[in-house]
Amino acid sequence: MEEFAELVRKARSCRRFVEDEPIGPDTLRKIVDCVRVASSAHNRQPLRYIAVSNAETRLQLFAHTKWASSIGWGGPPPGERPTGFIVILSTTQASMPVYYDTAIAAQTMQLFATSLGLGCCMLNNFPRGPVRELFNIPEDMEIMLLLAFGVPKEIRVLQEAHVGDNLLYWRDEHGVHYVPKLALEDVLYKET
Repeated sequence: MEEFAELVRKARSCRRFVEDEPIGPDTLRKIVDCVRVASSAHNRQPLRYIAVSNAETRLQLFAHTKWASSIGWGGPPPGERPTGFIVILSTTQASMPVYYDTAIAAQTMQLFATSLGLGCCMLNNFPRGPVRELFNIPEDMEIMLLLAFGVPKEIRVLQEAHVGDNLLYWRDEHGVHYVPKLALEDVLYKET
């Protein structure tokens, strides 16, 4: 049980990657194979995935992404960009059950990637139109979320915080990424 809790602690958003250690299509395929059996609201299974490992396509997709807007960061420079992406699509119109499924899928993929020694960043800040065009996604499919993957190049540290503290993530002068998380006593509303 402690191993899983440690995996969750390690599964932080990673925004800088070792670009000269690309992950291959087989790894992305394993991630999709893992997530396809995850829970789905009413077991409707509306999600579909586009796995992107091709270098040229990755660069085209990367050009449409925005990173770490909370700290005003323009994103990873050349040499630190992701080496794989998975686009989450829905075959049905976005609704609460589809949002639940997307969240479950994204968390499952991030945890599985972390177990493989990879970093992952969930991205929702990108224009849907150019991504739809890039992959020729039909209009009846919704683009839900984009996940970036690669070998991590940054250190991410959890910091204990309390209600009233500033909860925005931040970086120090060495590029270490700090993520404040509320203490157990602040989030455990009631015990009976």
